[in-house]
Amino acid sequence: MTKLDRLTADIRSCRICVESPLKAPLPHEPRPVLRVSRKARLCIVGQAPGTRVHASGTPFTDPSGDRLRDWMGVTSEEFYDVSRLAIVPMGFCFPGLDAKGGDLPPRRECAEAWREQLFGLLPQIELTLLVGLYAQAWHLGAARKENLTATVAAWREYGPRFIPLPHPSWRNNAWIRKNPWFEAELLPVLRREVRRLMG
Repeated sequence: MTKLDRLTADIRSCRICVESPLKAPLPHEPRPVLRVSRKARLCIVGQAPGTRVHASGTPFTDPSGDRLRDWMGVTSEEFYDVSRLAIVPMGFCFPGLDAKGGDLPPRRECAEAWREQLFGLLPQIELTLLVGLYAQAWHLGAARKENLTATVAAWREYGPRFIPLPHPSWRNNAWIRKNPWFEAELLPVLRREVRRLMG
C-alpha cells in the first residue's frame, strides 16, 4: 500500500467534524467523497458534496456535474476515470443545509486536517480547476481578486497551474449570461487543456 493509498483510506474514515468539530458537529454520519490517483494530471477542486453526492458517494452526480462535464468537453466515462482525473473537494463530506435549504459552506476541518499532505502526494497534477470561491481562496491565496467574477476574469494570470471557474450550478445562469467572455474565451482554452492532459 502506498502513502497515497494510506492517506486516502484515512480520509475516507475521517470523523473529525463529528468527534472534534471546530463548531457544531456535522448533523449526519460522515461520508467523505474524493477520487485521487498517482496518474491523474488534472484535478478538480470543488466545494463539498451536496445531498445527491452524499447519497451516491460519487462526485458531481447532479445537474452541476452535467454542466461541468460540458464545460470541460468530456464524457461521463472520461470524467470518472480516476487515472486521468482527480476530484478533491474543499470539504469531503456534505456539510448540511442552511435555513433556506441551500448547502452550508465546506467544513474547515477538512482542509486544515488533510489538504496539504494530500496535495503533497499528488506532484504529478499539472492543472487544477478551482470551482467556486472556497477553492480559489485556498489555492490562490493573496493572488485571488476581490470577488469571484474578477478572479475568473483574470484566469490567464493563474496558468498554467490553475484555471478558476464559477460553480456550474443553475444558480449561476444569470452570471454566465452577464459574462459572455466566459464561454467565448475561457471555455475553449479549458477544453483544449483538458484534452491535452486527459489524452
